[in-house]
Amino acid sequence: MDMTWFNDMEARIPHGKVRTRFAPSPTGYMHVGNLRTALYTWLIARHQGGTFILRVEDTDQGRLVEGATEVIYNTLRECGLTWDEGPDIGGPVGPYIQTQRRDTYGKYAHLLVEKGAAYYCFCEKAESAEDSGNFEKEVDPCRNLSLDEAKARVAAGEPYVIRQKIPQKGQTTFQDAIFGAITVDNDTLDDQVLMKRDGLPTYNFANVIDDHLMGITHVVRGNEYLASAPKYNLLYEAFGWEIPTYIHCSPVMRDQHNKMSKRHGDPSYEDLKDQGYITPAILNYVTLLGWAPKGENAEREFFTLDELAEVFELSGVSKSPAIFDKEKLNYFNAHYLREMAPEVFCKLAEPYLKEAVRTPGIDHTLIAPLVQPRCDTLLDIAPQVDFFDALPKYSNELYCHKKMKTDEANSLEALKVTLPVLESLTPWTYDSIHDTLIGLAEKLELKNGRIMWPVRTALSGKAVTPGGAVELCLILGKDETLRRMEKGIAQLGG
Repeated sequence: MDMTWFNDMEARIPHGKVRTRFAPSPTGYMHVGNLRTALYTWLIARHQGGTFILRVEDTDQGRLVEGATEVIYNTLRECGLTWDEGPDIGGPVGPYIQTQRRDTYGKYAHLLVEKGAAYYCFCEKAESAEDSGNFEKEVDPCRNLSLDEAKARVAAGEPYVIRQKIPQKGQTTFQDAIFGAITVDNDTLDDQVLMKRDGLPTYNFANVIDDHLMGITHVVRGNEYLASAPKYNLLYEAFGWEIPTYIHCSPVMRDQHNKMSKRHGDPSYEDLKDQGYITPAILNYVTLLGWAPKGENAEREFFTLDELAEVFELSGVSKSPAIFDKEKLNYFNAHYLREMAPEVFCKLAEPYLKEAVRTPGIDHTLIAPLVQPRCDTLLDIAPQVDFFDALPKYSNELYCHKKMKTDEANSLEALKVTLPVLESLTPWTYDSIHDTLIGLAEKLELKNGRIMWPVRTALSGKAVTPGGAVELCLILGKDETLRRMEKGIAQLGG
């Protein structure tokens, strides 16, 4: 076989620094496990000053979802996981979409046959078996065909797949950066399909070829691929190629017994965004699902993406499964929302405020600072502020507050005495409202709460509100404030 083309391919491979790849299949949204794989892959490259590559693995044509590739692009961009080479920007070892590399895989499969590490199989098997490589553990009759006979049948147009010829005796050992050395008996491995009848490679073959030709030095994937790793090693060894560093990550679990799964309604990145979580919090939390910082950062929880790139070490990756805890994610999200600059939070909260508070004239920029310290997620905004649009029905028991020393009777008195004072108040500003209500309490020799609590209750009809009486008066405006106080007086029997 003429090796000129293969030698040219070898000459293209970059060397000299770390190269990692994130290689998703465009089969849907980015679930949490995929996002974590992308994060770790990106962090390894950035921590070591290497190259991060995006490769689209679309050989499983039956599972492709329209628009999924754009979802992948948008998610990575939104998360700040910028790539140095990929389908949209090119690079020295493109193309970066597997179906565009179709001719490449066939050449390497035939080379493997010539090397005696693969064989043509003409047996009729279910398509699913061809896709997965799963079949009864027995010697395939085609395995022992002479190469000349097999080539003659290929030349005659007989349909075939190409299978890996796994050694029938001995053991294969591979090294994993997390799990160490793992040894398997070769007689437990099957002769997996490398090339299907349609001329497309299986995942297990294509990713080995692509990883080598793209110079990938570190391969991050879920530990469900541990069982396939010996076959990958045997392929690398058959070609005489250097084996990359494997990093097999333990799964992200829904609970102690069940892995997270889109089929079971577990959230994707898009779902988490829709549920009111913000990207920096998601990234910070997902990175810590199975990884922990070492040394001086061992007790630290909160990191920016750039800070994670500085401190990320493979030694911090755990062998144990990580449980996805929504309460812990809430904790991270609340921290990021509270730490956000007020103007940034206001812009982020605006769509939620617009949906919840539609009354013309109400200034959302006055509401945003009140809800910012009271939100775990952005979806917590609406339930806190819906009373600005319409005063809900409420019980007079809300006026009774032990700490404020208020009851229905003295709340009625407080509203009656406060109403005319606010009616005559101009201008209607925060300071004027505040000074007027505080001054009234002083004049009547009452604690501030004896005035503030009844006013706040009459304006909101809620036990808990973002902001107190002064803020609510200012936001609602003078006319609506007086109207609601009059309604409160009437409800209390005044």
